[in-house]
Amino acid sequence: MFSTSVGKTITCRAAVAFTPQQPLQVVDLQVGPPQKGEVRVRIQYAALCHTDEFTLSGEDPEGKFPCVLGHEASGVVESIGEGVMGIQPGDHIVPCYQAECFASDRENQTCSMCRGYEAGKTNLCGKIRDFTGKGIMKNDAHPRFSYKGKPIYHFMGTSTFSEYTVLHQESVAKIDKSAPLDKVSLLGCGVSTGLGAVCNTARVEADSSVAVFGLGAVGLAVIEGAKLAGAKTIYAIDKNPDKFERARAFGATHCLNPDDYPGRLIQHVLVERTNGGFDYTFECIGNVNVMRSALESAHKGWGQSVIVGVAGAGKEISTRPFQLVTGRVWKGTAFGGFKSRSEVPELVRKYMSKEIKLDEYITHRFDLEHINDAFDLLRKGQCIRALIEL
Repeated sequence: MFSTSVGKTITCRAAVAFTPQQPLQVVDLQVGPPQKGEVRVRIQYAALCHTDEFTLSGEDPEGKFPCVLGHEASGVVESIGEGVMGIQPGDHIVPCYQAECFASDRENQTCSMCRGYEAGKTNLCGKIRDFTGKGIMKNDAHPRFSYKGKPIYHFMGTSTFSEYTVLHQESVAKIDKSAPLDKVSLLGCGVSTGLGAVCNTARVEADSSVAVFGLGAVGLAVIEGAKLAGAKTIYAIDKNPDKFERARAFGATHCLNPDDYPGRLIQHVLVERTNGGFDYTFECIGNVNVMRSALESAHKGWGQSVIVGVAGAGKEISTRPFQLVTGRVWKGTAFGGFKSRSEVPELVRKYMSKEIKLDEYITHRFDLEHINDAFDLLRKGQCIRALIEL
């Protein structure tokens, strides 16, 4: 399928973010062959996530320009570098910004974080994190992208707004070839994060009460996860009432707009309405003020509040210590606590067996040449997931 390109530099179309706060430019990009421990992938579909917009806005302290954004996608392996294990050309994959080295290096090369996961402690792999944060590859500390002879940096270890990309093997989840690549692309970030926040991080129980702040794709996935967990009451909270109908379709039992309560803190309204607060609350926006509201909406004595949204650079969270002294728990989640390479294939299986939704999140489709139109819709809050076909 790809025999003529193996071992060679490929020229392909890609949407490049040359500077922050400027539209992406679709150009002919050079993508070098994979080196030791690397995998080159033909990206088929890439979904647009708020994190891409967050970095393009210039607020992300790790944003390195020029770069190829994109981290929620699917594709087919074109070629592999020396020493890659468990992945072959032709395999269907989901790129995973949250890496996992345990799956490939069980014997003696796992990082301390993945060794910790053997004891059930974390899904945060540290093996390639220093390199993905700098937009380079571990093997030689250089990117595989170039444009007019100058380097173009990687993003989140994935860079999926390009027809071809190069990944560390730790960022590649091999999936069932019968799965539709357009749908399962969403499992690279938002849907997995929301579902995992419920089942892995909070471990929501049947008959419990849940509040979800922010009704984008992640918030809807939290609602879906809470419904699957058997939550009895699910409040969907957003300032855009146009999102309420979709939230109800995903399982929300109540919808609430904070703007309907001028002059009042929304946490006070929620505590009153629920006779003390919720068993579980989830902040899915990345707003530190809403994070406080979510915590203070959790029930005294046992309520848990999970931070899912990513806040801007330099932002800090605050609350009165008494909120925690009286039993509330404040925690965060990354990729919903899922081990990417090990557990994304199981999420694909669940979708294929109709245990979880994916189709319902996709509201728009674009080709790569119109990717900036997708960003415009995202900024206006008019799409859940816009899918880019490459």
